[in-house]
Amino acid sequence: MGYNVKKKIDENAKIAVLCGGPSSEREISLRSAKNVLAALKRQGYENAELVDIDKNIAKTLLDKKIDIAYNAMHGRFGEDGCIQGLLEIMEIPYTGCGVMSSSLCMNKEHTKNILKSAQIPLIKSVLLQKNDDYAAKIKDLKMPLMLKPVSEGSSIGMFKVNNLEEFKEKIEKSFEYNQDVMVEEYLKGKSMTVGVLEDGETTFATEILEFRPKNEWYDFEAKYTAGMTEFILPAEISDEMTQKVKEIAVKAFQICGCRGVSRVDFLLADGIPYVLEINTSPGMTDLSDLPAQSAAMGISYDELVQIILNGAGLNKN
Repeated sequence: MGYNVKKKIDENAKIAVLCGGPSSEREISLRSAKNVLAALKRQGYENAELVDIDKNIAKTLLDKKIDIAYNAMHGRFGEDGCIQGLLEIMEIPYTGCGVMSSSLCMNKEHTKNILKSAQIPLIKSVLLQKNDDYAAKIKDLKMPLMLKPVSEGSSIGMFKVNNLEEFKEKIEKSFEYNQDVMVEEYLKGKSMTVGVLEDGETTFATEILEFRPKNEWYDFEAKYTAGMTEFILPAEISDEMTQKVKEIAVKAFQICGCRGVSRVDFLLADGIPYVLEINTSPGMTDLSDLPAQSAAMGISYDELVQIILNGAGLNKN
């Protein structure tokens, strides 16, 4: 292990790798969890096992006498504070962000409102609900626009629209995923993401990953289909901008109360690094960003899993 991360968790601990559940990101979670479990086993955690979330999860965790929960869930219930709250009640230490930061960052609008107070660069947007006068609310935004359900991940329910006719058609589809939809101006620039990790008393940013999708924007297909996106690691930006983006990522992580691990997405347009969102449960699949970003700075997949595991219990609210 080149990074020389130290084990802080007893190898005999019973670890539940939480995954699946009813989220629209279920399949991605299962893929993440399978990789995480393999990494834990390689490092001697023989009592680690996958636990698929269902309505009997509390009883399952009690029956299995689980000591630590490794959260490999994505999306609803696993990334929005729900499972975190249950684990707090059950007094089971868990990895990643706590109840408040998970809930906050799952909602793109709430995240923006918090970051705005810290003068972090944000793209102009408005929030729409189903009964709003759409045309009136978006009149000050410039086309094209991005439609983003506020509490979905993996670009699910997101659409790019070029005119009002397309907007009226696609907005209803976005509302199928969430009752609130953020409408954001579409800017052309470099799409980038940077991980933020806590290792002991140190909070640091990973290398910055730039992605160039073959599709018009970084949609679900581009994210999870091999060959659909060109990845540039580290991002082709100046040293000065690299430092600035990393500093903003760590600042956003801390302002939103994140712990353990998160990933901050950016769009660099006209020399301004805009924060798009904070992902509090980054993917850990073979094609996921965080493992690649970590590897670029000398942190192997197994070391990354160990760092995240070491953070179990940091997140008490």
